[in-house]
Formats: sequence, structure tokens, C-alpha cells
Amino acid sequence: MNKKLSKEDLEQDLLIEYSSRIVHFYNQNKAAVWGGALAFILSFVLVIGYFIYSSQQEQEAQILLGIAEQSLLQGDFERALYGDEDELTLGFTQIAQNYNRTDAGNLANYYSAVAEFELGNHEEALTYIESYSVPRGILGVAPLSMHAIILAELDRYDEAATMFERAAEWDENSSTTPYNLFEAAQAYIEVGNNQKAIEHLNTILNDYPNSELSSRANRMIGQLTISS
Repeated sequence: MNKKLSKEDLEQDLLIEYSSRIVHFYNQNKAAVWGGALAFILSFVLVIGYFIYSSQQEQEAQILLGIAEQSLLQGDFERALYGDEDELTLGFTQIAQNYNRTDAGNLANYYSAVAEFELGNHEEALTYIESYSVPRGILGVAPLSMHAIILAELDRYDEAATMFERAAEWDENSSTTPYNLFEAAQAYIEVGNNQKAIEHLNTILNDYPNSELSSRANRMIGQLTISS
């Protein structure tokens, strides 16, 4: 009489069968198995190493950035940009170049644009602001406005108007949005596009009636209407 296998016996038989298959596969493919395991371990080590290295780079860049920021706040724009060889400090330009993959290195591009602009070097300022990755939310508004101001200084009013519009929409609020819309309107006036300028001025009056710019926007609409 055949003995009926229990559930435990079946599971044990399957375990033995699959274990045998695995051992057989390993014996036939030792080199590939070890190679794959080593590749996995190496990749894991490289990933961990990269994160440690990135963290160290970020910390170094933040310290250097803080020193350069002090020069910027003091109005010493040359030193802020290029550092001080005697004191062995780096400026924004070196930080942006040497730590370009860090948040501090990215911010150094923005500070470099500000310093170059203050020195009257508008083309250089534009190069740095174009290299800056704008953050989301309210923190991104000022860099976008700065970008637009630089373009306006270079008489590139069409591009400046578009950038002011972008700044106005980046984080809509009752403070920065009316300001950037007003600046966009002024840029459009410079290129003779009064219709677009009036459109932005009306947006200020309708959507932000309590803004400090409302009275100026109203007067400007009147002037543009008369001149048209």
C-alpha cells in the first residue's frame, strides 16, 4: 500500500530539489556567480562612497561660502568674487567651479552674478545667473528678478519682460507678484508694446488693489492711454 505523503514531506522534497538545482547551477557557473556578487558589492560600495564624498564636499563648500558672503555683505565685491590669497580664502567664482555639484556651489553662481552686477560687469553677471539652478517657491523669485534686471541693463527688454513675468508667476503673492508685473510692464513699454504693458498693469489693479504699486499702475495706464 502506497504511503500518502504529508504536506511537510512534499515541502521537504521540493526544498531538496530546488537546493540541488541551485548547487548544480553554482557548480556550473562559479565564475559568473562570483563575478555578479563582486559587481553588486562594488556598486554598493561606490554608491555609499559617493554619498559620503558628496556630504563632505557640501560641508566644505558651505564653510567657504559663508566666508565669501561676509565680503559680499561688506561691499567688497572683488574679494567676494575671487577670495584672498593671503588669507587662503576662496571667492564665489572658485566655489562655483570647484564645488559645482553642491547646493553651495550652485548658490555661489547667484552670488557671483550679484557681485559682478554691482561692479557693473553685466555680461559676466548674466553668465553666472544663467548657470544658477533656481529653487522652487519664494526663494526662487529674487534670482529670477535679478536675471530680468540684468537683461534690462543690457537693453534686452523683450527677454527682461519675459523673465519678470516668470518671476511674477513663480510664487504668486501680494508682494513680489505685483512688483514683477510692474517691472514687466516697464520693459514692454521700452519695446513699444503698450498693450501688453497695460494688461499687466490692469492685473495689478484688479488682483492686487492693496499693493503699494496700484496708484503708480493707475497713473501709468492713464499716460499710456493718452499717448496711444
